[in-house]
Amino acid sequence: MAFKLSSSAFANNEKIPLRYSRDGEDLSPPLAWEGLPEGTLELALICDDPDAPTPAPWVHWIIYGLRPELKALPEGIPVLKEIGDPLKARQGENSWGKEGYGGPAPPRDHGPHHYHFTLYALNKRLALPLKLDKDRLLKATQGAVIAKTTLTGIYER
Repeated sequence: MAFKLSSSAFANNEKIPLRYSRDGEDLSPPLAWEGLPEGTLELALICDDPDAPTPAPWVHWIIYGLRPELKALPEGIPVLKEIGDPLKARQGENSWGKEGYGGPAPPRDHGPHHYHFTLYALNKRLALPLKLDKDRLLKATQGAVIAKTTLTGIYER
């Protein structure tokens, strides 16, 4: 079975519902995965928007330190630096300079934006510090990524 990320809220390359955007309730969407590669010891997830009118993709969410026993993230992960049981994870800093999920909020009349939820399977436990940004997380995972999978959602104002 291939490593695959999905959501019960939207299909790949389909519209992200309003409730998961900054125009709605700004909840993180439910995510689930299957086909975790053998040897996975930790998972990390980054959600970003490469269509943002910024020099680099706009980062909406970073969550890392996820145990491989997990098969999903529920809707509405609390906006905290550290999350206790059952997730026991950390959330990094998004492009707004805050930890946790920040939903789609593209400029009005800018056309459809593509939100890439990328899940990384790592072959070691990294014990990373709090408040990592995307660049620092990706640097820390170099050499440890054994697979990745992406779910893309679309949102437009």
